[in-house]
Amino acid sequence: MKKSSELRTRALQCLARREYSRAELRARLLQYAGEDSGEISNSAQLEELLDDFMARDWLSDERAAAQGLHTRSTRFGVQRIVHELRLKGIADDLISNAITGLAESEQERACQVWQKKYGIPAVDAKEKARQMRFLQSRGFTLEVIVKVLRQEES
Repeated sequence: MKKSSELRTRALQCLARREYSRAELRARLLQYAGEDSGEISNSAQLEELLDDFMARDWLSDERAAAQGLHTRSTRFGVQRIVHELRLKGIADDLISNAITGLAESEQERACQVWQKKYGIPAVDAKEKARQMRFLQSRGFTLEVIVKVLRQEES
């Protein structure tokens, strides 16, 4: 059984590097808490530690969502950012609060991503499809992609 001070130290080391959501930090610390061996006291100990961190405001899903949005918004579309935040275990209401206003700049950001990657309009349908797939993989909507490619053609 790991001591709670060891878990606390590991958790603080993680949080010193970047913001984590509660679910993310829990998953990260489970390997040290002995969850795989089925020790119930360690799991309870971990939950107690996470509750303490949340109460002290050292751990915040809101801040984790804001940081994830800030670091990814220049390179990715809303769809991809939302997907990644959900994978981090952040609640949908926190995600919708975090992405407020991001949709308005979606076309501008898609244009910047396209410009950095390609810079010149597609010469044939195959190249245009490739550019569209690239922007889709970055999480931009089809509507925005079509607008960006039409804008760049003219």
